[in-house]
Amino acid sequence: MQTIEVETRQRHYQVTIGRGALDEIGKIAAQATSGRTAMIVSDDIVGPIYIPRINKILREAGFKVFSYTHVSGEAHKNINMLQRLYNIFGQLELTRTDLIVALGGGVIGDVAGFAAATYLRGVPYIQVPTSLLAQVDASVGGKTAIDMPFGKNMVGAFYQPWAVVCDPDVLSTLPAPRIAEGMAEVIKYGCIRDASILKNAANQKFEAEAMIARCVQIKADIVAADELDKGERMLLNFGHTLGHAIEKATNYSMYTHGAAVACGMVAALRIGIALGITPAATESILKNLLTLWQLPTAAAVSKDEVLHTVRQDKKWLTGKLNFVLLEDFGRAVLYPLQLDEMTELVEATWLEAGVNG
Repeated sequence: MQTIEVETRQRHYQVTIGRGALDEIGKIAAQATSGRTAMIVSDDIVGPIYIPRINKILREAGFKVFSYTHVSGEAHKNINMLQRLYNIFGQLELTRTDLIVALGGGVIGDVAGFAAATYLRGVPYIQVPTSLLAQVDASVGGKTAIDMPFGKNMVGAFYQPWAVVCDPDVLSTLPAPRIAEGMAEVIKYGCIRDASILKNAANQKFEAEAMIARCVQIKADIVAADELDKGERMLLNFGHTLGHAIEKATNYSMYTHGAAVACGMVAALRIGIALGITPAATESILKNLLTLWQLPTAAAVSKDEVLHTVRQDKKWLTGKLNFVLLEDFGRAVLYPLQLDEMTELVEATWLEAGVNG
């Protein structure tokens, strides 16, 4: 068992990582807040597996426990789910000292976190990620949000959790596609900051706890330096600008977040190569690695569909988008692009699965 400190201006908290960490939730929750009512928010896949166990642990720690399970999937990460949570919190008369437990993958973490950020102007919450993607990335850093018809994560808040509990044992219940989805984010960290992660991923031989801890440490360092995503933290968006566009263009139903990010990373490399910033050899290396983990390298989405969605991306600032490119594996840079430049680059480099990808 190990802990990683996350230090931000909003809150200092610990990420507990280790096999059996779920059994520590009672102690961690009791330290997080003076209240003794806990509301577990989960989905209909994760909830039936883990809610009974966590319910028992929290009750033994002195909490009165309630739970709610929502339909799983990105398509449900919307204002309707948020409204449902507000209604439940109100019916239970949760107070600012009570606790929300986000139990699930990135969707649950995002929505439960946003509900915690905005209900009563802020209620304590802890993240208990149950997917690899959420453990290595989404649960840490305080980004909470819901999707809107015009874009992904368009309404949200920076709201740091009181604690994060990552238990690698829960990954044993995940199907292979969900592990692959999480590996897309692991590979992202190798691309932007630590190339040794890519070597380990290529060998497919690594210890889950150590891999999760390395990714979390990278994110903790970046978030500590740039909590509000105005500089260095933007590097974490490598592959995400075009990945989010793929998700939106396919109505969040054809590609998982990780699969879309995988395609987005390849597309970003091709743009970097076209600009003379990224070595040409990186493209085939990354493609081979993604294929090894059964992740796509091109999406069945046209460049026109992608560009339409990219124009609505929340990261545009005064007419420019800080696009993440690689100087090499382990070295990422921000490259400001005007809309017309972005349009030209996508049109020149885009690979569409089944057409030219």
